[in-house]
Amino acid sequence: MNVTDAALSRDAFLDGRVMAWQPRVGYRAATDPVFLAAALPAQAGDAVLELGCGVGVASLCLAHRVPGLVHAALELQTDYAVLARRNADEAGVALDVLDGDVARPPAVLRGRVFDHVFANPPYYDAGGPQADDPGRDRALREATPLATWVDTALRRTRPGGWITLIHLTTRLPDLLAALSPRAGAITVLPLAARQGQAARRVIVRARKGARSPFTLLPPFVIHDGAAHMGDGDSFTPAARSILRDGAAFAFETSVPRGGI
Repeated sequence: MNVTDAALSRDAFLDGRVMAWQPRVGYRAATDPVFLAAALPAQAGDAVLELGCGVGVASLCLAHRVPGLVHAALELQTDYAVLARRNADEAGVALDVLDGDVARPPAVLRGRVFDHVFANPPYYDAGGPQADDPGRDRALREATPLATWVDTALRRTRPGGWITLIHLTTRLPDLLAALSPRAGAITVLPLAARQGQAARRVIVRARKGARSPFTLLPPFVIHDGAAHMGDGDSFTPAARSILRDGAAFAFETSVPRGGI
């Protein structure tokens, strides 16, 4: 990937509250990292780790919503890690971006545990059609099994800490199998593009060592109307509050409270 400014765009997230350099051609962050950041139940002082951070959009959106976190991130592709560091520096966020593979984390990371580990693992299996850009293909194609992503997340999460993931609905059975029995209090939030449509993505949140029961929340609807009718984003008020204003998902109002 060419990381010169001419090959990059500086894009706005959270209505310009977060700005990020990313390649014009290659993997480009969109709404998924913003939704992911909005799902963490993080509080000031918590230590958080993003696996596969790309250019750092999810971590920066989280830092905007919850100041005072201790941030770390792991990224396999060196050029994207460079951009993540640049974006964090320009945002004034102390994001410790480590180069490395989720399947073989660097030694400095293996000695740490976190209150929250979060990730947007690659969506597509190894046998599907390849993207033209190698960086985009590497970001979207599952070279490392999903179970390995979950295992690394669990290993780096302290007992009682949280794992938060966004992925395709079709992979939900695999996510649940990988999380059990080492995590509980599993909550699944389906993301539906429009009312009445099947959810294509899910946010999964789990607590390491918890015994609380599984919860399936009602679908979160992203767009108003039956179809996109013209210019404008058509986001529902709830989606706009997250994608534009930096609000959090209201998991806590829908999940029964109790011990881990």
